[in-house]
Amino acid sequence: MRQRDQRLAAPIGAGLATALLALAGCSTDDSGTAGHGAPVVTGTTEKVVATDPAGGYDPGSWLLFNNVFQSLLSFPKGGTTPQPEAAESCTFTDSHSQVYRCTLKKGLTFSNGDKLTSKDVKFSFDRVLRIKDSNGPGVMLSALDRVDTPDARTVVFRLKTPDATFPMKIASGAGSIVDHTAYPADKLRTDGKAVGSGVYTLDSYGSDKAVFHVNPSYKGPAQTKNSGMTLKFFNSPAALKKAVRGGSVDVAYRGLSMQDTAALSNASLNQQHGTQVVEGSSAEIMHLVFNLKDPVAGKLGVRKAIAYLLDRSTLVRDVYRHTAEPLYSVVPAGITGHTTSFFNTYGDRPQPDKAAAALRAAGVKGKVPLTLWATPDRYGQGTVPAVQEIAQQLNAGGLFDAKVRSVPTKEYEQGMADGRFGVYVKGWIPDYPDPDNFTQPFFGKNSVLDNHYSSSDIAGRLLPKTSDQPDRSATKDAFRQVQDIVAHDLPVIPLWQGKQYAVARDGVSGLEWTLDSSTVFRFWEISKATDDS
Repeated sequence: MRQRDQRLAAPIGAGLATALLALAGCSTDDSGTAGHGAPVVTGTTEKVVATDPAGGYDPGSWLLFNNVFQSLLSFPKGGTTPQPEAAESCTFTDSHSQVYRCTLKKGLTFSNGDKLTSKDVKFSFDRVLRIKDSNGPGVMLSALDRVDTPDARTVVFRLKTPDATFPMKIASGAGSIVDHTAYPADKLRTDGKAVGSGVYTLDSYGSDKAVFHVNPSYKGPAQTKNSGMTLKFFNSPAALKKAVRGGSVDVAYRGLSMQDTAALSNASLNQQHGTQVVEGSSAEIMHLVFNLKDPVAGKLGVRKAIAYLLDRSTLVRDVYRHTAEPLYSVVPAGITGHTTSFFNTYGDRPQPDKAAAALRAAGVKGKVPLTLWATPDRYGQGTVPAVQEIAQQLNAGGLFDAKVRSVPTKEYEQGMADGRFGVYVKGWIPDYPDPDNFTQPFFGKNSVLDNHYSSSDIAGRLLPKTSDQPDRSATKDAFRQVQDIVAHDLPVIPLWQGKQYAVARDGVSGLEWTLDSSTVFRFWEISKATDDS
């Protein structure tokens, strides 16, 4: 997310493609939102950290941002190539992907009636970087040098370094545009209100729910299938399950337990209690991470032995109840350049003989003592059971004496940062559906993994090679080389790739258009049948 690995929890598309250079001249349907249809109630266990786009970098906050605020570009349903949203057109104007120019649509206004101009766009980006909130999306805009506004409808982004993924970044919640007269320039707005130009207005926000209505002044490609959305916040999966079964919410999104989702998916019509399970694609992933300075995990032979003993299929069957898929590379399926480097190198079933040989070659004798670290409240309820399953798999062959330690999130994050953990798990939800977002944060400079791994080939040659390539399909070879190097060096072992689910009451439709790898939950695509419809 945004190291949204808070943004960790959703395969589509072939990337930006050459179309990024051709966004100028793209047409969009600006007939506005219909605002008809019954209002919808959605339940979630996610929490909204901020209603101010400069202060939120988590799934709950971006759920709000993506529906209340406009960005210059947006991801179309089922697609990974950004399209014009508040912009009429956008394009790189240089050959090195360092100057990005956008022209705003005519007649844009915020929900309070103020005109939206280039001044507001510049203000919004400058503000994120100026505030530098620890929970904000500023990390996504680190390449931005300055924003120029030659006139009221023109915005020019000048980047410090080439970044062909910049259009994807500004199509995310990080690109939310706010009214310069309604937000302070140097601090967050903390009154729980929001002024945007997106599809919906935020009418009220509290600890138990947020209420949205269709924004009559919205000008963009979205067409609403409802007249409003109420987002209810639940403290537990059990409470959310009870609500959707009882009919007090129409949709349950991000929050039901894996067991309940799997059970409903496999249930008969009578057992579903008037609900339906809608499955979508996801690029959420989980890695097993190794601290290369650890006296045990730092040995390549130990990491190879672990790679040979892992049984991902059993893991996703027994722990995740098939709500995830085995992942055999750091770039997930459905993302440009995906390959199966770990499958090719270590197979898909335990190979104790090869594991033992790897340990012998490294001079390791006897059972390997190993502690696997996890946290129960950061990456989903299956995390600790998953790590326990991995420990059992390692111990089954008699080569390891593995145990599991679980600590709260704050202690877990500090332990990773301090280098106290030899082996631990890290979840990731992408900010944008491009291989760069699965490689640069982990294996580039300033890695979020805190595991002391560096590769001059990856960070110094391959990733820079992809950074100025607007045709993302042309980056496949470089990213495949990255994946092969990671499989050889083993700073991480990819474990699984998630799926997205929503459970809805009968009569609710459109969810299939809002569960894709862009991670944008589009309120406007959801409709609900009424008794007289």
